[in-house]
Amino acid sequence: MVRLTVLGSGDAFGSGGRLHSAYLVESPHATFLLECGPTVLQGLKRAGRDAGAIDFVLVSHLHGDHFGGLPFLFMEYRYERERTRPLTVYGPPDTERRAKALFAALYAKPASEPLRHPLHWERLTPGRKRTIGAVAVTPFAVPHVSDLVSLGFLLEVGGKTILYSGDSAWTEEFVERSRGVDLFLCECSTYETRLDIHVSYPEIAARAAELGCRRLVLSHLGREPLRRLADVNLECAQDGMTLDL
Repeated sequence: MVRLTVLGSGDAFGSGGRLHSAYLVESPHATFLLECGPTVLQGLKRAGRDAGAIDFVLVSHLHGDHFGGLPFLFMEYRYERERTRPLTVYGPPDTERRAKALFAALYAKPASEPLRHPLHWERLTPGRKRTIGAVAVTPFAVPHVSDLVSLGFLLEVGGKTILYSGDSAWTEEFVERSRGVDLFLCECSTYETRLDIHVSYPEIAARAAELGCRRLVLSHLGREPLRRLADVNLECAQDGMTLDL
C-alpha cells in the first residue's frame, strides 16, 4: 500500500487556519516529503509521523510556503531527532542557494556549522525522469510565475502513480497526464477570482469529467474556495487526512 498524508493543505496565507504545503508519501520501500512548507514539523507531529523516516524531499518551486520548512527540518535533525543517514533535497534551479540563505537568516550559528548528517542537493530538470531508490520522478514545467522554474510531478511509487500539480494555472497538460493515475493532487487557490498563476474551482470543475485519474483531490486551498465549500462538489484535502492508494 502507498499512503499519502496531507501535512498541510493551505495556501501561502494559511487560509482557514490550514498549514502550508507538505505531503508525506509512505510506501514499503520509500518515505519522502512532497513539498516542505514552513509548518512541516507541526504537520508531522500532529499526524504522529517520524521525521527521521524521511528518505528525501521533493520541492516544486521556490516560494516560501513550499520550501520554507527545510531549515526547521534541519534543526529537528540537529537537536530533537538526531539524524546520521544522508538526506537529499531535489528541486528546481537555485534550491540549494536559496535554502542555505534562508537557514542562515533564521538560525545563523547552526547554519554555519556542519550538519551531523550528509546533506545533498539535486537539481530537477523538466522532462527528465529521475529514479530515486524505489521512486520514479518525472518533473514537468507548469505555468506559475515568470521569475521561477515551477514544477509538477508524476510519481511512480509502490506500483501506484501520483500526479501533483504544484502551484500552477490550469493547463491542458493536466488532462493528458492524469490518464490512468491513481491520484491527482491538484491545487485550487481561488473560486471567483481568475489568475494566470493559480487554478480556480470553476476551471477544474468544468474539466473534471475529462480527467482520467482514479481519484482527484484539491489542495492548496485559498480563502475563496474555503468560504464556498458548500458549492464545491469535488473532494478537498484536509490537514491530517490520509489517502491510501
